[in-house]
Amino acid sequence: MIPAPVTTKRKKYMKRMRALMITAALLGAMLTACAGGPVPRHASAASRSADSGSAASAASADSWWRPRAGLTWQWQLTAPVDTSVRADVYDIDADDNAASVVAALHRAGRRVVCYVNAGSWEPYRPDAGKYPKELLGKPLDGWPDERWLDIRRLDLLTPLLSRRLDECRAKGFDGVEPDNMDGYENDTGFPLVAADQLAFDRAVARLAHERGLAVGLKNDFDQVAALRPDFDYGVDEQCAELRACAVLTVFVKAGKPVFDAEYSVPTSAFCAQTRPLGISAIRKHLELDAWRQTC
Repeated sequence: MIPAPVTTKRKKYMKRMRALMITAALLGAMLTACAGGPVPRHASAASRSADSGSAASAASADSWWRPRAGLTWQWQLTAPVDTSVRADVYDIDADDNAASVVAALHRAGRRVVCYVNAGSWEPYRPDAGKYPKELLGKPLDGWPDERWLDIRRLDLLTPLLSRRLDECRAKGFDGVEPDNMDGYENDTGFPLVAADQLAFDRAVARLAHERGLAVGLKNDFDQVAALRPDFDYGVDEQCAELRACAVLTVFVKAGKPVFDAEYSVPTSAFCAQTRPLGISAIRKHLELDAWRQTC
């Protein structure tokens, strides 16, 4: 979905993130035990250059890009994309950008992530007519034209998502941001439970990796501890505003980046929270155009 002003859905997300704060310390302790080492430092300029360097094509199916914590990022879902922004990683819309845009960013030494709506249906997408009606649930709060999907129907969703990820690979993207991976916590019209969400999220991650694409966990941070091994990075909105960034450090402590976008909190306020945690945070307009501010 294309971002919109704060809505009921985002308010639900805020409430959920506040609740997660009570488990942040426990999750951090669990990760430290599992990771077997200290929290990685931000990548140096040299290592960032090597990690986000030019990629002529997507990785092979058994070897995908594994980004390091501390990479800088740009998130733009409008078009045309401003390719002059100095960031290690660009997150842009899969449909609105041609392979030439990805290639231009690669020539500039950037890695490029494709935004794909995995957990809900949007009527304006080129393949919208291929989604069976039985997959479509209730509208999303704040996005009345968008419908939740029955993520239990992997038999129907797998070929649809596979084709979307095939297009990302064909265009040369390095990774994918699958959106709306938290249906089980919303009023979707389907009796979804946590196990359904875990199965769907892991299926999406597997499909991405089979195509040589890195994959980020978006929204489903209630299950971050269980899903951290399956995903290569996290994408988050407003964790500093909600003072909930600590729960996301399970990725950072595993050497994986967390890409955070703040909207109303100034950099002078949120950088003091995100920088010590190793979270890559930027300030953005709600419409996610080219504008951004960095720490």
